[in-house]
Amino acid sequence: MKIRYRLLVTVVLIASSWVASAQDATALILKLKAKLEKVNDYSATGRLRTDVAFLKVPVAKVNVYFKKPNRFRISKEKGISILPKGGVSVNMQNVLNDKNFVALDAGTATVQGQTVKVVKVLPADNNSDVVLTTLYIDETNLLIKKSTTTTKENGTYDVELFYGKWIAYALPDKTVFSFNTKDYKLPKGVTLEFDDGEKPNANKLKNKKGYVELTYDNYIINKGVPESFFTSK
Repeated sequence: MKIRYRLLVTVVLIASSWVASAQDATALILKLKAKLEKVNDYSATGRLRTDVAFLKVPVAKVNVYFKKPNRFRISKEKGISILPKGGVSVNMQNVLNDKNFVALDAGTATVQGQTVKVVKVLPADNNSDVVLTTLYIDETNLLIKKSTTTTKENGTYDVELFYGKWIAYALPDKTVFSFNTKDYKLPKGVTLEFDDGEKPNANKLKNKKGYVELTYDNYIINKGVPESFFTSK
């Protein structure tokens, strides 16, 4: 009888600890969302550098636009952006756009030489393309330093964020997006220029890591962004 009682107490304590941990993780995510929601919209200029094996993609000047709740676009005059469809989530406002989610405390980790809180976020919507997002959070400044997102259609990709001048708005000076090229599908009709002048066998691009680095030169925050800026051209 005593053994059963002790086992029951142990189970209750573990369950209570898990619930408290989940509540703390959820509270942290809600604080992050509140800080990000101070930004209603922004337009920005920057430079996009793409590093994908066998491909020639020059550094491009780009314009970046965001508007609540989830409008986001990167545009440039020439060339293409090597980003899977899920790549729109290089924008952290979009990462935390879902209202219904489950947050789980996953301990701590080290990112950019700093100890950060790790929280796993699962969308409550079963139809969401996102299966799981792991956030690495600077609790003191309420900043996402890194996110790892697993999707149904576009594999898993990482976004690492570096902050400076726009830290008060939780907007990064630079984001580095990395993904496995085997999960990337070229848009229909797009052709690419390869380093050796010849298109390699498709297997050459498999199991290779691709990187897209977006460095922001300037932001214009909460001044309004026309809806027309988000239409395809």
